[in-house]
Amino acid sequence: MTALRHFLLALQFFTRIPVTGRLADWLCFSPAMLRASAAYFPAVGVVIGGLVVLLTAVLMHHLPTAYAPLVAAALGTAWSVWLTGAFHEDGLADVADGLGGSDDRERALIIMKDSRVGAFGAIAVVLALLSKVALLALLGAVGAVWMCLALMAGHVVSRTWPLLIIRWLPHVGDAAQSKSKPLADHISLGSLTLALLWCVGALGLTAWVAASVLSGTDMQMKAMAQVLPVLKVLACGSLASALAFVYLLRLLTRRLQGFTGDCLGSAQQLCEIAFYLGCALALGGGQ
Repeated sequence: MTALRHFLLALQFFTRIPVTGRLADWLCFSPAMLRASAAYFPAVGVVIGGLVVLLTAVLMHHLPTAYAPLVAAALGTAWSVWLTGAFHEDGLADVADGLGGSDDRERALIIMKDSRVGAFGAIAVVLALLSKVALLALLGAVGAVWMCLALMAGHVVSRTWPLLIIRWLPHVGDAAQSKSKPLADHISLGSLTLALLWCVGALGLTAWVAASVLSGTDMQMKAMAQVLPVLKVLACGSLASALAFVYLLRLLTRRLQGFTGDCLGSAQQLCEIAFYLGCALALGGGQ
């Protein structure tokens, strides 16, 4: 029951999925509970990814073939933004405004706390959304299975990397106002391990489902031939996401000497986009 509380608290904190009323009272929120819920951030990715995949699969099946990938990518992206309340996109905008608006560390942190969105933030969010739609449409043009595979895995992987930022960098935001401060106080090795197990388990299940669906579309394919393309796509997506994470980690270390809650949101966004790009590059000319 404690694990269920931690999962529901993570779902309440990072999504618009209603966890209210008596259920919210049952969670017994506390900073310690919020810290413990960090282990279930990848599980939140499973929920969000699963809901987006469900909509995407329905649209890809019922829409005219020529335009289905583009429409499914656009509506699926809009659905994911609504489900999360643009929580991560808001963080990306604030970080872009702060780092783009000033080379001075203290000034950048002040800009990031401003609720208004500047030119750098607006441009960053627009480019991020366009990149998602374009890459997902490209994957959908190769096949609905690949699009859904990338969506599910991308949402899970991109919600795992921010935990390493919390683990490795100090929190430099406003402790009195920051929602992420309880998370930054301490992330235990046990919580991090559990999060990684969630991530690996979700990737394994996603790969198995994708390989099973692919085998159903071509019964003459051998078992290994079904699995290898899926693993290749997941590996390339994960590698690209890791490179984006390393870049952002070095940038935050150099420019801010730490992180804020907005930095965690920007990490999720950049690593998600990079994951889709890696999957697209892995597919090459198609499967």
